[in-house]
Amino acid sequence: MPTLTFMLADGRRYQVTERVGRSVMDAALDHGVPGILGQCGGGCTCCTCHCYVDKRWADSFGQPHPDETEMLEYAFEPRTGSRLACQLRLTAVHEGLVIEVPARQA
Repeated sequence: MPTLTFMLADGRRYQVTERVGRSVMDAALDHGVPGILGQCGGGCTCCTCHCYVDKRWADSFGQPHPDETEMLEYAFEPRTGSRLACQLRLTAVHEGLVIEVPARQA
């Protein structure tokens, strides 16, 4: 079970352990991480789980599906590494993963 850290814009950190196969969004919601809302329940139809994945980890998740890329056009403050946490499935290689939570969500 990988351990990952959510970094909030105000400097707070939430370290959680989650099962392989779960989404980064599920890990955030299950552990009460502020800023990851997941209003669509993981259906890739909103941007309320927008997050930033460090370039060191980007390849481990593969390329975003075109639906995700389209949704990210509506995210607040998109930048390099922007992803939807609902589309990021954890594997054993994600031990130590760091996810940044944007200061503002839709």
